[in-house]
Amino acid sequence: MKNISILVDTDVILDWIWKREPFVADSEKIINYCFDNSITGYLAAHSITNIFYNLRKTHSVKDRRDLIKLLCTKIKIVSINSEKLLLAIADEQTADFEDALQIQCAISQNADYIVTRNVKDFANSAILPLSPVDFLDEITRLTKTMPQ
Repeated sequence: MKNISILVDTDVILDWIWKREPFVADSEKIINYCFDNSITGYLAAHSITNIFYNLRKTHSVKDRRDLIKLLCTKIKIVSINSEKLLLAIADEQTADFEDALQIQCAISQNADYIVTRNVKDFANSAILPLSPVDFLDEITRLTKTMPQ
């Protein structure tokens, strides 16, 4: 398989952690691809704080810290800087600022895809958004077309 890189949206990570049905199986496959380096996975730095905050009602501080450590060692973290923030603010085609920032993080890494359950929120992205299901279908398609 060619070296594929993706920016993983926060919702995919939370589906995996919370084992949300019917999304957990696809999210787990994607996370495993990132963890075993079959693909290069990126996570925006602000996603880390969002994940830590969202897990506050279901996970202890220690468990949240352990999960964040795992993510930070297995998935590449894309830093946020003033350039990305200003580009996201200037993105008038993306209504949600957080989504615009995700797009800027994906662009900065030349990611092939943004993997998200909220594909419609990334409709104007320069990086193709795919749902987890569609991304896994794309991986299968790419694998079948690769010469042996």
